[in-house]
Amino acid sequence: MSRQKTQGKILEQTEISPRIYSMWIRVQDIAREAKAGQFVSLFTGDGSKLLPRPISICEIDREAGKIRLVYRVTGKRTGTAILSEKQAGQYVEIMGPLGNGFPPGRGRRPLLLGGGIGIPPMLQLAKDLKEAAEFEEKTGKEAVTVVAGYRDRLFLTEELSACSRLYLATEDGSVGSKGTILDAVREKGLEGDVIYACGPTPMLQAVQTYARERGILCYLSLEERMACGIGACLACVCGSREVDEHSRVKNKRVCKEGPVFEASEVEWL
Repeated sequence: MSRQKTQGKILEQTEISPRIYSMWIRVQDIAREAKAGQFVSLFTGDGSKLLPRPISICEIDREAGKIRLVYRVTGKRTGTAILSEKQAGQYVEIMGPLGNGFPPGRGRRPLLLGGGIGIPPMLQLAKDLKEAAEFEEKTGKEAVTVVAGYRDRLFLTEELSACSRLYLATEDGSVGSKGTILDAVREKGLEGDVIYACGPTPMLQAVQTYARERGILCYLSLEERMACGIGACLACVCGSREVDEHSRVKNKRVCKEGPVFEASEVEWL
């Protein structure tokens, strides 16, 4: 896998929900190697922002040599704000694909849980699982269940609906179930033999407990602040049951050994 910075051409950039942006980038080497659950590091080109911004991969179009990133803008002159100002036709420095991604084929009834900006990586995973189900002559998109949790404004619902049975949860109950994604799971009586989850830490902690109590295989994609993105700086460690070969303590580097972990590996710091 490439660990060198390369130039990617922005093909399209749109605001798909307030402060949520979608960017398609042509970067053939990364598109060829990437898989669901991995991320890239994007450099802003601004001298005051030396560190890259890690952004999960939302979609992969290998034939066209492009990837889609869906990200949230935080602050006014932050790295993501600078990235959101870039236009189609411009180039950005990008490094990736990084991380390990989701392990596919672990169950016949996958349940995908995404919260907030943890929703985008669920899209490529759902597409891959749907294709695998169709190849095995199962029920296609009906074999994949996705629960997406939002504070209020929705995004990516049309794309997710095309490749899965989609259920929604919002904090105020304005759309779908009221409450968390697990509230929606319980309300709708949803079941699966493997869980894939990505979202904020409190959500992942709850999902880990839910899966453990029911004996369900579960994979968590952790969200952590990252600096180098390649495992050198140890800025994004999480607690683990096993001793890490690199740091010699019970920590794992989210950018290197993760961001996806089998849920039983993770111990919250």
